[in-house]
Formats: sequence, C-alpha cells, structure tokens
Amino acid sequence: MQITATTVGYMAAIVGTSMMLPQVIKSWKTKRVGDLAMGTVIIYFVNCGLWLTYGVLISSRPVVLANGIGLMIGFLQLVIKIKYNDKSKRLFSNRQQGGGLSAD
Repeated sequence: MQITATTVGYMAAIVGTSMMLPQVIKSWKTKRVGDLAMGTVIIYFVNCGLWLTYGVLISSRPVVLANGIGLMIGFLQLVIKIKYNDKSKRLFSNRQQGGGLSAD
C-alpha cells in the first residue's frame, strides 16, 4: 500500500507543479501578461512556499520536490509579469516621451 501512496504523491507533485508552466511558457513567448492577474501569481508563489516549508517539516520528498520546483516556476512567472506588465510599459513609454506619470 505504501508504494501506491508514494506513486500517487509523485503523480500529484508532477501535476501540481506543472499547473503554472503553460502560463509561464505562453507569457515568455508572447511577452503579454495583461490578462494574468497578479493575485494569481502571488497566491501560487506563496502556496508553493508554504507547501515547501510543510514538506521540509514532515520530511516528504514528493512535497519538497514539487513545491521547490513550483516555487521556481512561480518566481519566474512573477518576474515575467512584472517585466511585461502593460501598465509599467505605458509608464516608462510616457516618461521617455517627456510626459509625466500616467493617470491610469
């Protein structure tokens, strides 16, 4: 029975970890993140951090592995979101044209 539980644990780890990966790939390729809510990215990142901490505390390899990788994926998505965010592009574009800060 333990082998089955471990197998299910690793399968869940793979699925849970890869959940944000398609979004990261799409954001990276298109450099568009306007439709991606910052809250989603932050919640995913914090969730992985908490699960990673829990996995370390209970010495669970599937939990640590999945959420360590998930935390890196979440961090990458956070960086991409900040870098390609439409508002920051408008702000910097407006400054370069000699205008002040944008009101939106």
